[in-house]
This record gives sequence, C-alpha cells and structure tokens, in this order.
Amino acid sequence: MEQLWNRLKTDFAKHLEKNGFNKVILGLSGGLDSAIVAVLASDVLGGKNVKSIMMKTKYTSDLSLKIAREIAEINNLDYQEIDIDELVENETKLLKQSFNQDVKPIVIENLQARIRGQLLMAYSNQFGGMVLACGNKSEALTGYCTLYGDTCGGIMPIGNVYKSDIFKLAKWRNTLGKVLPIEVIDRAPSAELAFNQKDENSLPPYETLDAILKELVDNKKEIEEIMGFERETIERVNNLVKKSEFKRLQMAKSL
Repeated sequence: MEQLWNRLKTDFAKHLEKNGFNKVILGLSGGLDSAIVAVLASDVLGGKNVKSIMMKTKYTSDLSLKIAREIAEINNLDYQEIDIDELVENETKLLKQSFNQDVKPIVIENLQARIRGQLLMAYSNQFGGMVLACGNKSEALTGYCTLYGDTCGGIMPIGNVYKSDIFKLAKWRNTLGKVLPIEVIDRAPSAELAFNQKDENSLPPYETLDAILKELVDNKKEIEEIMGFERETIERVNNLVKKSEFKRLQMAKSL
C-alpha cells in the first residue's frame, strides 16, 4: 500500500504541475472515495489548498455530514456545505413540464450528480483550482457513475485503483496518523442519490466484482476461462463493462 500511495502522490503532483495548478476542488460526500482523494490531495498540496464541498440533499445522511466535517477538520481542508435540494427540485419541476409526464427516478438521481458537477466546475471558473473526479476503477469499468456528474474533473486520482484496494489503502494510510474516521472505512458504500441506496444493490459485492474485473480486464480472460464464480455473475459483470465503454471514453484521465 505504501508503494501505491507514493506512486499516486507522485503522479498527482506531476499532473498538477504540468497543468499549472496549485490547488484543487472536490465534492466531499462522506463516502470513502472522496475521502481518500481529499487526503491524497492534502498530502500533496496541504489542506488549505484543497477546496472540499459537501453538496447535501435530503438523501444525505447525518453520518455523511459528520464524516465530511471530521475529515475536513483532521486534514485542515478548505471546507464548505451547500444544500442543493432547491436546485434539484426546480430542475425536476422544469423537466416534468417539458416531458409532460412524471420524471423517472433515475433522472432525479442523475440530476443530483450533474448539479454537483456543475457547481464544482463553477467554483473552478470563479476561484481557480482543478476539479477532481473521485471515482475508482471498479466504478469506471462497470459504468457505476454519472456522465457529466461525478465523472467531471481534470483528473481521476484513484481511477486505476479497485474499490477493494481503496479500503486497504485507507486503513494503511491511517496507520501513519489518523486522517480518516473509522466510520468512512467501515460503512456500506452508497451514492446517496435515493433513500436506502447501497452500491451492492446495483453491483456484486466489491470483493467478487473486483476479482472478476481483474480476470476480464487486467488478465484479458474470456468468460469461459474464469473459475470460482457463478457463470451468471461473470456474464453480468462482462455486460456492464461492455455497455459502459462510452462512459469511459469521456471520463477524466486516471492516474
């Protein structure tokens, strides 16, 4: 994990220097991915140069708010909270009128992500700083993300790190000194775009998912060559990878 962390820091610093940025902006959601990206950025730039914005809605849990505030305090981040419910509601009303029918739940979920991406880019235009996309390799490969939403950014610092390794990386980084509350590592991952939403409602458990992805993508194996998992699960993961290629072509570059 130390080698991985140091490589991420080095590549991240080089990318920022090459593009002339000395500060960054990210959405701090209370989830593990944005948390680890915030810590990585803080390690490279210092917390005062990491603008972290919690863009909450009615779906944002009290635990997420608590975690985001604690991460900001521990790492001395430039932290701000914005309630985006009004923006989501206004856009939903406009779309309902335009569609002349009720707006589908998936539209409302993606609206939240895209409003967040819009706000982060607006902060970048107003104050400077590179926007960071906080997605991981598991999400990127399966398309578990929103185009023009959480994929917005000038770089995706952990875009080449599988989610199961993010958990290990977070635990290791905390051994050097506490930078993450234990709750953000232990909690069930969720995009919090709807009530009671969990990643594993849409994806296989990350340990299973990542093991299959490594075989399919990293080792370039055919479905028939992969052993130890149900054929149905392997095919499901393979279909997710194939169907989301168009998203990966438009994502921020991964380190």
